[in-house]
Amino acid sequence: MISAAHGPAAAADQDGTGLAYIAEMYGLQLDQLTELLGLTVRQARAVASRWVGQGLAEYAVLGPGPPWLWLTRKGLLAVGTRYPAGPPALPRLAHIRAVTAVRLALESVAAYRDGEAHWRSERHLRARMGGRVGVREHLPDAEVHWPDDPASARPAWAGECWAIEAELTPKTVVRTTAIMRELLGRTGDYGCPAAQARVPGQPPRHARVLYLCSPAAARTVARARESLGGVGARVEVRSLPAGAYLAAAR
Repeated sequence: MISAAHGPAAAADQDGTGLAYIAEMYGLQLDQLTELLGLTVRQARAVASRWVGQGLAEYAVLGPGPPWLWLTRKGLLAVGTRYPAGPPALPRLAHIRAVTAVRLALESVAAYRDGEAHWRSERHLRARMGGRVGVREHLPDAEVHWPDDPASARPAWAGECWAIEAELTPKTVVRTTAIMRELLGRTGDYGCPAAQARVPGQPPRHARVLYLCSPAAARTVARARESLGGVGARVEVRSLPAGAYLAAAR
């Protein structure tokens, strides 16, 4: 979260933080933008209006709750990304909000900041795959990377990579178990040659899988974890943050 100070320096901070964040998350609702930038709703609207006026973003009500903000092609190029421009897909609004709430919650934790952890978005992972995600292949909602040797601290999980899953609606236990096995068994980075994705004897890519669940999904996720036996110890199940839900779903 950046300072709510005013002036050219604050505007530059808002641009650097906010535009890059929106690019990685597909889009952002206004209340989550206020949380990210540490602004009032009025200030966040002014920032959004400035970006729209500069042709960097578009702003509209897409569903329940506050308006959404997403980047234009110009805005995406301004933050050095080549993602397709356009509003977030309407069927995915609830999921995008939930994943964003998870990211905001994690980034507010001191250990995350002190450990210099880095969020790698599903959009980034999908781009690395070249859009060629197989029917049976599952991308996590994000990865969190912990540096081997952060400058300010060395948490117990330094050097680890976590898979993040935000679960709003329950899948079947069978499907959830299969996803967990895939995430826990992967050895290669996304976008690597298929032969490197799962190499016997190599260390797993994801030291742990963190599931953030709604009450409706928690039971299924817990049952899937139990079905894994000992390897299920690498799966953590927690509740979604309170701000993870669209207005109509609260």
